[in-house]
Amino acid sequence: KDDVQDKDNLNFIFDKYSPSHVVHLAAQAGVRYSISNPDSYIGSNLVGFFNIIENCKNKKVKHFLYASSSSVYGGNTKIPFCEEDSVDHPVSLYGATKKCNELIAHTYSHIYKLPTTGLRFFTVYGPWGRPDMAPMKFTKAILSDNPIKIYNHGEMSRSFTYIDDAIEIVYKLLKKPAIHNSKFDTSNPLPHTSWSPYKIFNIGNSVSIKLMDFINLIENELGKKAIREFQQMQMGDVKNTASDNFLLSKYIGNLPKTDIKDGIKNFINWYKDYYY
Repeated sequence: KDDVQDKDNLNFIFDKYSPSHVVHLAAQAGVRYSISNPDSYIGSNLVGFFNIIENCKNKKVKHFLYASSSSVYGGNTKIPFCEEDSVDHPVSLYGATKKCNELIAHTYSHIYKLPTTGLRFFTVYGPWGRPDMAPMKFTKAILSDNPIKIYNHGEMSRSFTYIDDAIEIVYKLLKKPAIHNSKFDTSNPLPHTSWSPYKIFNIGNSVSIKLMDFINLIENELGKKAIREFQQMQMGDVKNTASDNFLLSKYIGNLPKTDIKDGIKNFINWYKDYYY
C-alpha cells in the first residue's frame, strides 16, 4: 500500500517486484468531488499516473492496463457512447484527467512501444463499491430514514455495470496485450486504436437503466421506500450514459452480463451482511 504520488517509494516497489503486467486502478474518482477538490485529481490522476507509466516503461512491462472512464465522453449526446466518438469536450475535471491519461498512454505506446489498454468504465457497482456512488448512498439513506437526493428530477439513465462482469473483462484483456493496427489510417485517425500498441475499450453494460427504475429496484430489495428529494442537475453531470460494446466483444468474444435485478440483489445482500 502506498501513494501513487510518492515517486521514490513507487520506484522502490517496481525495483523490488519487477511486475510483468500492471493494472492501474488507483485514482481519485468521482465527478462531483472534482468540482470542489480539483487538487486531488491533478495529484492522483496526472502526477500519480505519470509515476506509474514511467515505471512501466523503465521495467519494460508487457502490458499496462489503466482505468479511464465513461466521463471522457463529456458533452456527447449521441447514445450509446462508442470508442470512435470524439472525447474532446469534457464537462468535469475528472473526465478531463482521464482523457489526459489516454493521451499520455498513447505517447508512451508510440515512443517506447509500451502496450497500453485504456478501460472506460461505466458506473461500476456491487459489493465493496465506492461509498460516494448512488447504490451505497441510496441504500444507507433508505435504511436510515434519510432523504436521497435525486438529480435532474430523476430524468437520468446509466449503464450500471456489475463488478464481477468488469473484473472478468479486465482479466480477459490482461491476457491480450494491445498490438499496433497495421491498417491504421493517419488521414482518418480513429481515437481508440493506433499504429502503436494502444487500445481503448468501453467496459459497461450495454443496457442503460433509468435512474428511477434503479431506485425502485433498491427499494424493492430492501422492502422499504425512499424519502425522495428531487433536485436540479448537478454541475459536471451528464443526463444519460450507454455503452457500445461492439469493439470489445469483437476483441475478446462473448461478454458477461449480470442482470440489474441480480446485481442489486447481490449488492443489498452484501450490504446487510457487512454493515448489519
